[in-house]
Amino acid sequence: MPKLTIDGREVEVEAGTSILQAAEVLGIEIPRFCYHERLAIAGNCRMCMVEVANSPKPVASCAMPVADGMVVRTNTPVVAKARKGALEFLLINHPLDCPICDQGGECDLQDETMAYGYDRGRFAENKRAVQDKNFGPLVKTTMNRCIHCTRCIRFITEVAGVPELGATGRGENMEVTTYVEKALSSELSGNIIDLCPVGALTSKPYAYTARSWELKKTESIDVLDAVGAAIRIDSRGNQVMRILPRLNDDVNEEWLSDKSRFACDALVRQRLDRPYVRRDGKLREATWNEAFTAISERLKATSGARIAAIAGDLADAESMLALKELFTALGSVHLDGRQDGVKLAGPRGSYIFNSGIAGIDRADVLLLIGTDPRKEAPVLNARIRKRWLKGGFSVAAVGPKADLTYRHDNLGDDPAILAAIAKGEHPFADKLKAAKNPMLIIGQGALTRTDGAILLGLARKIAETGGMVRDDWNGFNVLHTAAARVGALDLGFLPGIGGRDVEGILAGAEKGDIDLVYLLGADEIDMARLGRAFVVYQGHHGDAGAHRADVILPGAAYTEKNATYVNTEGRVQRTRLAVFPPGDAKEDWTIVRALSEVVGHKLSFDTLEQLRLHLSAVSPSFATLDRLQTVDWGAFGAEGTPASDPLVSPIENYYMTDSISRASKTMAECTATFVGCAHQRSGTHG
Repeated sequence: MPKLTIDGREVEVEAGTSILQAAEVLGIEIPRFCYHERLAIAGNCRMCMVEVANSPKPVASCAMPVADGMVVRTNTPVVAKARKGALEFLLINHPLDCPICDQGGECDLQDETMAYGYDRGRFAENKRAVQDKNFGPLVKTTMNRCIHCTRCIRFITEVAGVPELGATGRGENMEVTTYVEKALSSELSGNIIDLCPVGALTSKPYAYTARSWELKKTESIDVLDAVGAAIRIDSRGNQVMRILPRLNDDVNEEWLSDKSRFACDALVRQRLDRPYVRRDGKLREATWNEAFTAISERLKATSGARIAAIAGDLADAESMLALKELFTALGSVHLDGRQDGVKLAGPRGSYIFNSGIAGIDRADVLLLIGTDPRKEAPVLNARIRKRWLKGGFSVAAVGPKADLTYRHDNLGDDPAILAAIAKGEHPFADKLKAAKNPMLIIGQGALTRTDGAILLGLARKIAETGGMVRDDWNGFNVLHTAAARVGALDLGFLPGIGGRDVEGILAGAEKGDIDLVYLLGADEIDMARLGRAFVVYQGHHGDAGAHRADVILPGAAYTEKNATYVNTEGRVQRTRLAVFPPGDAKEDWTIVRALSEVVGHKLSFDTLEQLRLHLSAVSPSFATLDRLQTVDWGAFGAEGTPASDPLVSPIENYYMTDSISRASKTMAECTATFVGCAHQRSGTHG
């Protein structure tokens, strides 16, 4: 490995490392605008100039690889003059609109101007004007501010895989734009806002609402899909103003999907902020005591065998455990945390993403089964694309045809193809056997079918016969779409002996065999099938469950509570309370705990700490935070011949999948822009 000296300090780095990267190893900061560690090198801005011994002029450190014996100086008068000159050229056409720019306070150009800028400009001619572009409902453009760093172009092309941005013109006439005027159709488009080092690209929903220094910053995790991306919640007073990604190389690197970033405007819309009880056919405001009394009276009028509970996609582990213990004490075995009807209930290895999201980087062959990861988990899909770009990686899909942003072979959507691969009768089976680290990802499009258990069994056989399960590698992966699903399976929020699953609960309610159904944020079921059952809905938005409910108990959204979730990898993560729940709403586990006392079955914990100790006792996986855990491999799935129905993705509209995103005005605009346009193009309506 080459050794070099930077500012008198010797450092040894890998061959191919740039001078800028070597300087970072020593903690030496070199200014830059165009360079980003996750994007291809462009060398546009020339701010990262350094002096190299025996070089006739300063060199761009981001594009210069190190060499053995190289001597570099980063803080000489020559370097300072070169950086000041580069910055002066960048500011020639930059408008003087910092007071109204949303990037103010977190602008790289502002920061570097403080260090290298002059106190006045020497450019007396008119500044050039560039027309603003329409990138859709999420990204606001002020292209007069653009310094042509091309970070946005490189991200959309390389990471997102949707090459819709580019540069037209040359020199003074260069403009960053879409080749044909259109909205950016990537589910990751919001990341170019973070990447832009000036105020050319800012958040359209957030425009002119707050300044960065006014905001309280809370580190948390996202729950609008099952990836569990690391996020930062920026709030002012008791309102979430925006959500940004945090760095977590094992999960989301530093990217965030558009739904997770922009749906936060729904946290002040259609909220349940007080209890309601249905009287004379109408929901009317009530006190907590009145709501609990109505539930208690109904429970006394029936037996444990005739009550049931369903947990929704956004439910946290603490509230699910509390509800499970309460219903167990009431004598009920009719519990289910799989409101989509997914056929998963075996050993832990049968329902998690065993290789880990970062394990995608090690794979060399991938089989996708009944999933469209671009819609179901855009950040994870970007990880697959990143691996594909490195080469030596082939992808095949059994399921819907989709633009996944990387080249893949669609083997068809007939489940019989899986049986052929499992038996070794399909050509792709040979590819799996020849691979070093083969991997499969089975999605909810396969597992929520009536024959989901059979498809799960076929996937297990493919994993075992294809060499995916070894001591040093497990390539069998389940991609969930709900943040609550793995936690529910870990806690055993499932039907007990003789208990009903979601389908059984709905069928029982239709027939009159189930008298009371408790919905813990469950909105994705067919409410019409609940019949005459007494419905208790505990949640935070006035969605489908609240409209059907006889009693509404207002809970807290994920930004309003300290709660535990388990992502699709089986990684235990925690949200942090950034703002308080509105009105009389409470954290979910406290509601169940208070209800247990009223109904005469007081739960054994009084504090969150006691509940979390109990959580770890019920399922040891909850004792380890933010780490992947090794799991045992066992038999799971069912034998049989799958139905001939084609495999499809469970998500049609990426922008509206839960009670939060359905209440979001921004997501409604995205649906009208992207989903509505797609339907018009295909000649369908919806």
